[in-house]
Amino acid sequence: MSKAAELAALIANVNKGSSLGSKNFIINGAMNVSQRSVSETGLTSSDYRTIDRFRFSIGTAGTWTMSQSTDVPTGYGFANSLKLDCTTANASLSAGSDMSLQYKLEGQDVQTLRKGTSSAVPVTLSFWVKSTKTGTFICELHDLDNSRNISQAYTVSSSDTWEKKELTFVGDTTGALNDDNGESLRVQFHLVAGTTYTSGTLATSWVSPTSANRMVGQVNIADSTSNNWLLTGVQLEIGEKATEFEHEPFETTLNKCYRYYFRMEGQDINGGKIATHYRKRSGTGYFYNDTAFLAHYVLPVPMRIAPTALEQSGTDSDIDVAYRGTVSTPSGGVVVFNDATNHYFTTYHPNHSDNNATGEFGMQRIRQAAGLLAVSAEL
Repeated sequence: MSKAAELAALIANVNKGSSLGSKNFIINGAMNVSQRSVSETGLTSSDYRTIDRFRFSIGTAGTWTMSQSTDVPTGYGFANSLKLDCTTANASLSAGSDMSLQYKLEGQDVQTLRKGTSSAVPVTLSFWVKSTKTGTFICELHDLDNSRNISQAYTVSSSDTWEKKELTFVGDTTGALNDDNGESLRVQFHLVAGTTYTSGTLATSWVSPTSANRMVGQVNIADSTSNNWLLTGVQLEIGEKATEFEHEPFETTLNKCYRYYFRMEGQDINGGKIATHYRKRSGTGYFYNDTAFLAHYVLPVPMRIAPTALEQSGTDSDIDVAYRGTVSTPSGGVVVFNDATNHYFTTYHPNHSDNNATGEFGMQRIRQAAGLLAVSAEL
C-alpha cells in the first residue's frame, strides 16, 4: 500500500470512529508475548496454550502442536508468529468436528462499534497467514451478548507462502454489546469444520446463528500430518479499509496481557523476553502461625476480574520463605491459593518448622527454575 493510499484509508477509518491513538482492538496481534510456553505438544482439548490472548479450540480434529515461531513475512517488522502443526491427522471428520483459533473481546472495549444502533460501523480484520493447505478458510465474528454472527471466507492461494488477507464485516444495527468486562465479541479463525457447520449457505451478513451456515467451504487442515498453519499481524479496526499493522513496544503489549494472565517463574520466560526478576517473583507476608506463611502479591496491573485460577508448581527450595535473616523451606512445598482481588492475590504456604515464627514478617521467593505461580482472569 502506498503512503497516499495508507493515509486515505486511515482518514476514512477515523471518520467512521477509529482512534488515531490505538486503532487495533487486538492485543498481541504480532504474537510477541507468550507467557505460558513457547511450545505445547499433544493438543486435543481447548484452552489458552502458548501465545497470550489467543485460545486454541478443538473438537475431534486430530492432535496438534502449538508454538511461537520466528517464521514471519519478510520486511514488515514482525519477529514472531503463532504456528499450529498437525501431528496426528483426522482425514475423516465427524459431523460435529471443528477447530479454530479464538480471540475474545470485552464489551467495554468495543463500544465504538456502535453495534445495535443505526450508526453501527464496519470493521476490517487484516492478518498474515501461511499454510501448507491451500483453499478456502473461514473467519467469523460472534456477538455473544445477542447471539448473532457473521462469516467471511478467504483463500490461501499458495502453499507454504505468507499472504496478507483483509476481510471487512459490515456494521450490525441489531443488538447492542454490553458495556462491561465480560466477553461480548469473539473473533474466530476456523481451520476444521464437519458437515454440521458446512451444509448450508455462508452467513455473510449479521444473523442469528444457524450452525450449517457458519463455516461453509472450510477446508480440513487436519487431514495430513504434513499440514501446518501460521498467523501474525492480526489487526481488527474500524473502517472498510485495512491500514498498516500497529506495532507497539514489547513492554506495552506485555502489560496489556497481564490484565488476563500473569505468570512468575524461577527463570526467564518467553525465550528470555520476559525477565522474571525478584520484584516480579516474590511476595511479602507473615507467619500466620509457627508453620504457615501467608504471602501477598501485588499484581503489576489490575486484572479483568479477581483471578479465579492459580497454577502452581515447585517443592522444597523451589519456593522458600526468607525471614529474620534466615531461609525456611517447607516439607512438601505446597503453595495454595487463598484470596484475591483484581489488584492482588495471596498464597498460603504451610509445613514450615519454627516454634517462634508466629507474627514474623518475611518474603516468599520463587527461587528455582521449577518454581511457578500464575493467575488467570481470562475471558
